[in-house]
Amino acid sequence: MKKSIIYFLLACAFCSTAAAEPAATAERINEVAGRGVHVMPFDLEKTLHIFNKTDSGGIQQVIAKNTGDSGQIGLIRQHLAGIAAHFAQGDFSGPQRIHGNDMPGVKELASAAGRVRFNYQDLPDGGQIDYVTDAPELIAAIHRYFDAQLSDHARHAISGDHALHHKPQR
Repeated sequence: MKKSIIYFLLACAFCSTAAAEPAATAERINEVAGRGVHVMPFDLEKTLHIFNKTDSGGIQQVIAKNTGDSGQIGLIRQHLAGIAAHFAQGDFSGPQRIHGNDMPGVKELASAAGRVRFNYQDLPDGGQIDYVTDAPELIAAIHRYFDAQLSDHARHAISGDHALHHKPQR
C-alpha cells in the first residue's frame, strides 16, 4: 500500500512537472541518473528529491524513503551540506556534471555569488537547502533551476506541492 502511494505521488509530480517544464525523455532521465551516481553519494532509488519554489527563492530537500535508513540519511546530509557551501561560492560544477552546462538558471546563479544565500539544515530523514534572495531575476533563475531538476529527475523528484502529502516509510 505504501509503495503504491509513493508511485501515485511520483506520477502526480511528473504530471505537474510537465506543465512547468517540458518533461525530459526517458532517455534523458536515464542519462541524468547515470551521471548522478558519480556526483551524488546516495542511492536515487532509496531517496526522494523535493523542490518547493518560494517567494524568496526555494527549498530543495532530499529525504530517505525509509526514515530508518541512517546510511542514506548520512549521505544525503553530507552531500547537501557540501553543495550548499559550493553554491555559496558560485560553484555549480556538481549539477553541471549531472545536467550539463546549459542547465536553466545555473549561469545566473553561478555569477551571483554572495547575492543568494544557500542555508543548509539537517532534516530527521535527510537534509535541505533553502535558497534565499531578494533579487527578482535570481528568484526566477532558482525557479527555472528547480523546474529543470524536476524534469531531469522525474521519477526521483516531486514538487513541494506534492510533498505535503508524502509520508516516508518507517
